[in-house]
Amino acid sequence: MAAKANIAIIGAGLMGHGIAQVFALCGHTVKVFDTSAQARQVLRERVRQNLSDLGQDVTVVEHIHACDDLAETVSDADVAIEAGPENLAIKQELFRQIEQAAPAHALLASNTSVIPITQIMQHLSTGKRAMGTHWWNPPYLVPLVEVIKTPHTDPKLAQQMFDLLTSVGKTPAMVEKDVPGFIGNRLQHALWREAIALVANGVCDAETVDTVVKASFGRRLPVLGPLENADLVGTELTLAIHETVLPSIDRTPGPSPYLKKLIEDGRLGMKSGEGFRRWTPEQQAELRQRVLQHLKAMNAQGV
Repeated sequence: MAAKANIAIIGAGLMGHGIAQVFALCGHTVKVFDTSAQARQVLRERVRQNLSDLGQDVTVVEHIHACDDLAETVSDADVAIEAGPENLAIKQELFRQIEQAAPAHALLASNTSVIPITQIMQHLSTGKRAMGTHWWNPPYLVPLVEVIKTPHTDPKLAQQMFDLLTSVGKTPAMVEKDVPGFIGNRLQHALWREAIALVANGVCDAETVDTVVKASFGRRLPVLGPLENADLVGTELTLAIHETVLPSIDRTPGPSPYLKKLIEDGRLGMKSGEGFRRWTPEQQAELRQRVLQHLKAMNAQGV
């Protein structure tokens, strides 16, 4: 792949504009398509504000071009990344159009967070160049991008994507087998399932769950992954702990009834002011700002 590639982003929303920012900051030409005229109109300003907030060169927004036609967006792309709604049918239709309009050499990738890539790409005739690239929000601050192979993905092309992501400062992880949720979200939601179960079973309240995570093993996670920790304490101790704990961990095969009841009661999280916990507008703003500042600090430290 050329040192400076043509990048096409399908979707200018929460993830799309941030992905565009990453590539533009490294000098790549980025075209962005969105069906929303409003999203296209504010695209550069959103990126400019992010760059300004981070103390980075705001002039790189000149590398980003909003397009009102999907075919035009991908017509000269070396890489096309779909960041549209989390809907299988919509994504399949987008890739039908992308495959028709993009050059034969272009790498095609979906930014879905949980939908198996094989399902999204199943109708393509050139499946060897199709893969997943799951970025994390916000994509310009969180380093991980999961590169997901389908059974049809050419490993050499997946490696090209891996190398491109490395070159723009990301930390790619190769997912060899396409499973729902890939790696990160499977780990994250396994934790969420047990967190909900602890509250539902009266072990503690929601605030206590969050306190325990943040004040214990959460402190170590940036430098000590779970399997590193298992090796650190010893696999024999890990086994002994699992023999006692695992039989009592929640095994509900679907979403928690407790979670469903929250939704039935209109407790939709911050958007309604209450979910697992109550949230005032001030508390919401404070939490969002705290997360943002934490991620910025970690990036500044190279963590």
